[in-house]
Amino acid sequence: MSIKTRFAPSPTGHMHLGNARTALFNALLAQAKGGQFLVRIEDTDKERSDDSYTTELLSDLKWLGIEWQEGPEVGGAYGPYSQMCRLDIYAHYYEKLICEGHAYHCYCNEQELAIVRKAQTSAGITPRYPGTCRHLTAAQIEKKQREGRIPCLRLRVPDEAHVRFQDLIYGMKDFKAADLGDFVIRKEDAGPTFMFANAVDDALMQVTHALRGEDHLTNTPRQILLLNLLGLKPPQYGHFPIILGNDGKPLSKRNGSQSIKILREEGYHPEAIVNYMARLGHHYGTEGWMDYTTLGQKFSLEGIGRSSARYDVEQLKFWQKQTTAQYPLHKLVDWLKAVLPNEAHLETLVPVVRDNIILPVDAITWVDSLNTVGYIFEGEALEWIQKTPPQYWEVAIHALKVHGPDAKTITDVLKKEVGVHGKALFMPLRLCLTGQLHGPQLVEILNYLGPVLGEQKLQAMYVH
Repeated sequence: MSIKTRFAPSPTGHMHLGNARTALFNALLAQAKGGQFLVRIEDTDKERSDDSYTTELLSDLKWLGIEWQEGPEVGGAYGPYSQMCRLDIYAHYYEKLICEGHAYHCYCNEQELAIVRKAQTSAGITPRYPGTCRHLTAAQIEKKQREGRIPCLRLRVPDEAHVRFQDLIYGMKDFKAADLGDFVIRKEDAGPTFMFANAVDDALMQVTHALRGEDHLTNTPRQILLLNLLGLKPPQYGHFPIILGNDGKPLSKRNGSQSIKILREEGYHPEAIVNYMARLGHHYGTEGWMDYTTLGQKFSLEGIGRSSARYDVEQLKFWQKQTTAQYPLHKLVDWLKAVLPNEAHLETLVPVVRDNIILPVDAITWVDSLNTVGYIFEGEALEWIQKTPPQYWEVAIHALKVHGPDAKTITDVLKKEVGVHGKALFMPLRLCLTGQLHGPQLVEILNYLGPVLGEQKLQAMYVH
């Protein structure tokens, strides 16, 4: 049987790198093993879930190139793939647990639970539900109901049991059931908890492998125990370290995290984000740029590390430049149209700037610079201009008029007639045409400027 992985997000906000990496790792694992990747929307948080976030989330996945073989917009044999459409299914399993004595109603309110947690913490005990409502009599239950208390439903966790499982990344794990406490599986509003719905859906949808952040590690023994009591087969779970921000704390908006939506709007390439995320906590044998298919073919569980990866925007920019280098001309033209809609010569601009920009907005600076005639120089740039003889500009202007914007011919003429070499040959010309000490190749610059604008720039330097 081939494997099936899944991504089960909650539509309560924009998708960030941590969520996207979870989706990517599961999709790449499925691809590496010739399996299927499933998407499921966990929308049981009634107050925060929003259909617009679901639409955006699916759009982000498709933009990143992460395709699913089962789930929303695709369908499949185990739907529906929105948890709010699966309430009747959950009701069946709740009833099963109650009838078999594995679940009970709990009438404790939040204030009472908070007092218990505080007392346990003060005593140095890990907070867990003490089983207050485990053995309520019929009379006690009737009294609480008369008081208007609305119960939640808790799983009756076997006191003496152990939950052992082989984590796909960390190896063997062993938890004492007594340390877990009787946890809530249905809320007071009759809605399913994450702990319940997530586990049941994985089993019913025949998910075989579930990769997720290590912050879910303590959920896993609870979910395995729940599924065992229901007679359902749990998937194999694997937990990878969370991403840290630039301050060493869990990645968030405060320390560098951005949503996929924002990265997309800023002009990051999807392949750049995917190449970066695929290496956030996962090691490939080769460090070169790879397309999505190759990333999947070379992905492995063994490549996932046990140490937290740190978000580094410079690494993201590195993969952005690598991706720009891979893109054909027409894709880069479309990429820059968003910020340069009135630029009539994008086909000649792209070769000029592609190696010198990270985001489309960077191209605006270059266009402004390339179309400026006459610059104010300072520092090293001013020194180069001051020591360049007037003859240099006279010869360059004449060569441009005679030979056109041919960089090689112009520099050959300057070398021969003025006797300049190396930086003394190229730097004045670069500064004259761009105003910058570093940047694009002179061939592409002159090609973009053409003879008229090129001569105007040289004339300005000669007059200066």
